[in-house]
Amino acid sequence: MMKKIILIFALFLTVGTSTAFAQRYCVVDSEYILDNLSEYKRAQQKLDDISKVWQKEIDAKIQEVERLYKSYQAEQVMLSAEMKKQRESQIIQMEKQAKQLQKERFGFEGDLFTKRQELVKPVQDKVYNAVQKLAKRKGYDVIFDKSSDLSIFYNDPKIDMSDEILLDLGVTNPSKK
Repeated sequence: MMKKIILIFALFLTVGTSTAFAQRYCVVDSEYILDNLSEYKRAQQKLDDISKVWQKEIDAKIQEVERLYKSYQAEQVMLSAEMKKQRESQIIQMEKQAKQLQKERFGFEGDLFTKRQELVKPVQDKVYNAVQKLAKRKGYDVIFDKSSDLSIFYNDPKIDMSDEILLDLGVTNPSKK
């Protein structure tokens, strides 16, 4: 009889402890949320437009280098050693400038990175803040982003709060996943 009481007490203790440490969680899809925000689409379009302009600028410099190189190859036999050296130096210098411009525009922490921070980060911060508000309002301990590198093989649609985040952000008719 004493063993039964101890066993029942241990069972209640185990159940009570496990529910006390149970965590509430949900899933959101940040990519889906961002794709439904017009301000994010505008920021992305602006970035695409800027990127195209910068790429054309770089392509023009590379074409100029190629034109100078072809011209040099065609005239090489008629040039003096000094003129050859001068033209080669000019071509090398222009090629370096084109590569440097490419690095400045598209390299790590280059102009495109800076522009992305300026245009997209405020929208991402807005989504992040909405997720935090949802977590506090609904009492979630953990919120997973199924569009990130985190592998989620399955999630019940009932725990996906992406549409609720969109409603909090003022999007009433999101495009469905």
